[in-house]
Amino acid sequence: MKHQTDAYKMIIEAIDLGEYKPGDRLVESELADRFQVSRTPIREALQRLETQSMLTRDGRSLIVASLDHNQLAELYEVRAELEGLAAQLAAQHATPEEVRVLYAMIVDDRKIIDDPVRLSLANRRFHNQIHLASRNRYLINQLKMVHRSMALLTSTSLAVDGRGEMALNEHEEIVKAIENRDGEAANTALKRHLSFAFEMRLKIDAGEV
Repeated sequence: MKHQTDAYKMIIEAIDLGEYKPGDRLVESELADRFQVSRTPIREALQRLETQSMLTRDGRSLIVASLDHNQLAELYEVRAELEGLAAQLAAQHATPEEVRVLYAMIVDDRKIIDDPVRLSLANRRFHNQIHLASRNRYLINQLKMVHRSMALLTSTSLAVDGRGEMALNEHEEIVKAIENRDGEAANTALKRHLSFAFEMRLKIDAGEV
């Protein structure tokens, strides 16, 4: 029988992949059946997720949390600082092979530019590759927590017409700075990239796009 850590990871992954969206109710017995895990590790995993604010109470039920306007602003503020630092460190530490992988990701992602869901997953892989290239395990762990909270957003800004193309061009600018060992430029390019993404998300929430 799988243990609590496995149950936690499986539920997190399901939220991350959008299988459970903000507002969806998580039922202990249904999760146990789905993941073939006993109810005890499921219960412990749900308690852990509630403590991390990934889940919230709706009466007696636990539902996937959603982010209000202030939480969204706070999340992007922290994400920009941490991701900017990761890009800056990647400019110091990334190997030529890692740079080539980042460029290859951009080439591959252009092939799915009209599929926002797949592009969103690819976008996460791209950013994660930069995190790994930073060579800082503490920063990587903090960014995992931030990206976990990003799963609480109901939609992707990459679904907005033209945003996918813009985002990939911004990715290219970030990788060029990393390749050139220009930490300051990499930091600035990454923060600018997230600023555009945040702006687009605000427009989505305001019903402007």
